[in-house]
Amino acid sequence: MVSINDTHVAGRQGEIMGTKSWWSQADSRLLEAALGLAVLLVGVFGAILPALGVAGLMDPMDTREVEAETATRVLGTVTDAVTGHGMALTGTHRADLVFANPDLGQRLLLALPEIVGSLLLLLILTLLFKMARTLRGGDVFLPVNARRLSVIGLAVLVQALLAPVLPALTTEILVSDTPMAEQVPFSVTFTGEYVLLAFLILALGEVFRRGTKLRADTEGLV
Repeated sequence: MVSINDTHVAGRQGEIMGTKSWWSQADSRLLEAALGLAVLLVGVFGAILPALGVAGLMDPMDTREVEAETATRVLGTVTDAVTGHGMALTGTHRADLVFANPDLGQRLLLALPEIVGSLLLLLILTLLFKMARTLRGGDVFLPVNARRLSVIGLAVLVQALLAPVLPALTTEILVSDTPMAEQVPFSVTFTGEYVLLAFLILALGEVFRRGTKLRADTEGLV
């Protein structure tokens, strides 16, 4: 005679055998190592080094790529007019705004878009690293991972909105009250790819959340 407990154990064993994954512990370690290395590189080159440049402890950023209003005036009269401001505009339609000796405020404005973008990327990579660590237990469908995916989606959405706005805004501040302002218009171009990606990640987080809740409810009935 087979008891209910025996049937339940056999069923659980069948589920485990049926859901056996090709993913191994070695794969989890490699994924964690790759994400950890990415966190390190982004943190050093995207946040720490630019911050040191702002503080004057190493060579700072001194160039910002901009869209010039007209190519004919850039090469001569405008560059001559802003010599006293320590700026030069080189190029045609896509030009480089170069600062000969940027002060603290200019260094901060030049580095701010990269630092903010790197900090958001660090947040995303750190959450992905924590999600990868849950693979050690063989189950990534956890409530905490659903919340992490939601935060990742929001971070991607913020980055999608800030990536075009922050450089344009800081450039506007850099050239304000200088002759360069007439040649460097305020320009923001949004693209929908990262916005779409953000909503897809948020939708995936909702799938995780509902899946984990459904599984918890199902296990509670057994």
